[in-house]
Amino acid sequence: MTRNTSVLAPVLRSETQARLLAAVLLHPDREASIADLARETGSDPGNLHSEVERLVQAGILADRRAGRTRLLRAGTSALIGPLANLLLLGYGPKTVVEDALTGIPGVQQAFIAGSWAARYEGQPGAFPNDVDVIVVGKPDRDDVTEAVVEALRAIGHDGQVIFRSPSAWRDPKDAFTRTAKQRPLVELTIGADHG
Repeated sequence: MTRNTSVLAPVLRSETQARLLAAVLLHPDREASIADLARETGSDPGNLHSEVERLVQAGILADRRAGRTRLLRAGTSALIGPLANLLLLGYGPKTVVEDALTGIPGVQQAFIAGSWAARYEGQPGAFPNDVDVIVVGKPDRDDVTEAVVEALRAIGHDGQVIFRSPSAWRDPKDAFTRTAKQRPLVELTIGADHG
């Protein structure tokens, strides 16, 4: 990915930079390799490397070597707090919904759809204040709705949850599923190892 500008955080230089910063700063206790961050952000490792160099020099990211692997984490710059707040508003829905759904029994897959997913995929438009979450599986609907809506509200977004059974989500004749899959969807990583 080498889009020139970030739609969700238009004050940042590029989508690559925005996703890299979100991946690191929204998980401040985590260290990740450039290869892991490239996979997570959908970026080319070469492009990511040049972004990393700039951000390490600015103190926004910090790095250390573990053998041949370069591990990155949040740095110590005074810019990190305000920058993390900006990233939380723009990119936080993915992170907070993943966290909210982790550990809830019956959730097989989850996606963010609608205007937030469209902006995440680079489609221009107004900043999304609401987030549409599709949950596939057979979880307790009240538990999921409460967890997702509270997590999104905590970062300044309204949210709604749409539930689909696994068979309906696989059925190409299901009108909702067909329409949803024709539009931008951001698949969420649900589990302890997502970040």
